[in-house]
Amino acid sequence: MSRPLRIGALSAALLLAALAAGCGGDGGRPDTSAHQKLDWSACPAPSSSQDAGATKAPGREWEWECATLQAPLDYRKPHGRTIGIAMIRAKATGPGKRIGSLIFNFGGPGGSGVATLPALANSYKQLRTRYDLVSFDPRGVGRSSGVRCLGDRQLDAYYAADSSPDDKAEVKSLVRRVKTYAAGCEKNSGTILPYVGTTNAARDMDLMRRVLGDQKMHYFGVSYGTELGGVYAHLYPKNVGRALFDGVVDPMQTPEQGALGQAKGFQRALDDYMKACKGSAVYSCPTQNRIRSLLKRLDSHPVRGYGGRKLTESLADGGIAQSLYSRDYWQYLTQGIAAAQQGDGRILLALGDAMNGRGPDGRYSTLQSALAAITCADFKQRYTVADIERKLPTFRKVSPVFGDMMAWGLTQCTDWPVRGAWTTPDVSAKGSAPILIVGNIGDPATPYEGAGRMAKELGPGVGVELTYKGEGHGAYDSGNACVRNTVNAYLLRGKVPPKGKVCT
Repeated sequence: MSRPLRIGALSAALLLAALAAGCGGDGGRPDTSAHQKLDWSACPAPSSSQDAGATKAPGREWEWECATLQAPLDYRKPHGRTIGIAMIRAKATGPGKRIGSLIFNFGGPGGSGVATLPALANSYKQLRTRYDLVSFDPRGVGRSSGVRCLGDRQLDAYYAADSSPDDKAEVKSLVRRVKTYAAGCEKNSGTILPYVGTTNAARDMDLMRRVLGDQKMHYFGVSYGTELGGVYAHLYPKNVGRALFDGVVDPMQTPEQGALGQAKGFQRALDDYMKACKGSAVYSCPTQNRIRSLLKRLDSHPVRGYGGRKLTESLADGGIAQSLYSRDYWQYLTQGIAAAQQGDGRILLALGDAMNGRGPDGRYSTLQSALAAITCADFKQRYTVADIERKLPTFRKVSPVFGDMMAWGLTQCTDWPVRGAWTTPDVSAKGSAPILIVGNIGDPATPYEGAGRMAKELGPGVGVELTYKGEGHGAYDSGNACVRNTVNAYLLRGKVPPKGKVCT
């Protein structure tokens, strides 16, 4: 969880995607120019590893179409190998004059837009009156040559293993597992690993814009999608149209600072949950001490889950974090902790599986493997065991529940086979049209402070900040009428809200 995941109140299988489509060769090379024609056709049925209830289109009126954009694998070699970028769209319905395409990225990095947009589409009906709603699987994700590292059973063991070691032997075991994971990524997806970074994804989006016939990039970015949007605005400031950044990543943070910020954010969200929890006739509300006691017990004595699997400390920690992405999940957190204390780990295990992209049939999406690949292609930092051990007291201080897990998560790029591109991304966008930045006070995954820093880094007159005093990851899908009306007025009518507006 070293970078924010836009999962929220979706089911575990929402972000599952099909197996990698692979890269093209030099022979019979597809057209990667802006003049290529997209072959829009009916979308393939969800694979057996997708949850049909989560991924099916919400009604026949949506008429989803899918196509594949052809892009250079390496933009420095525009006539070399190619990569296919899977896309999905629903055409504008009216009334009102069509503005163009509104391109969505739901975050991760590693989230499948092809799966997520249909699942959330009812939230965007009003936006569809004047936009074609478009999303895509970024390179390295899902159908766009999705990164694969280990087999499903290997991943079961990997995610169940101890991610917060207590002694030297456990540290060595964690380091060995991370090294094996990275080696598996290189073995199974090494061809594309150098090319899955955010800069290339931003270039793909501009190619997409041109192929779709849009003069400007109209954009709806959530979570990591705000970082991608910021990099796009830096590269192509004159091409930015109306753009929304929701659940905003702090562009000035290193991986260490980002992980520490998330530890604070999840702890703050957990504290808010415990304050709001009033219990029920069946379940009592957990305290932090009870949660920590449960995790400590699971470290040495896992409890039964489902499918012959057990709930371990690591899966429970991830499940608790998953439940904090949306207030809608708080009831399951209460039930899950109470059940786990009685030896039934099924609820927390299901939440942990959601965090890791595991479907009900035991198959994993590319969610977490793509997250690692994109993160490690972006950031130069490589943290050693000694680095992390020095930082542990700080992480534990800000979050007694999540601190260890967040700190040790910094090992994910230590043995990565590809060098990173930057220390922090440049999102300065002088000359860009105004971009609406929405920050949520109670956001666990992208703490509120990041919205202000993004607005500042975009530059004077570009970032316009809107504050939502709520809970959960992101604001537009929270159900808050003030946020939704303000965003819709901006995206549909070009009405920029006054700087510093607050929604409650």
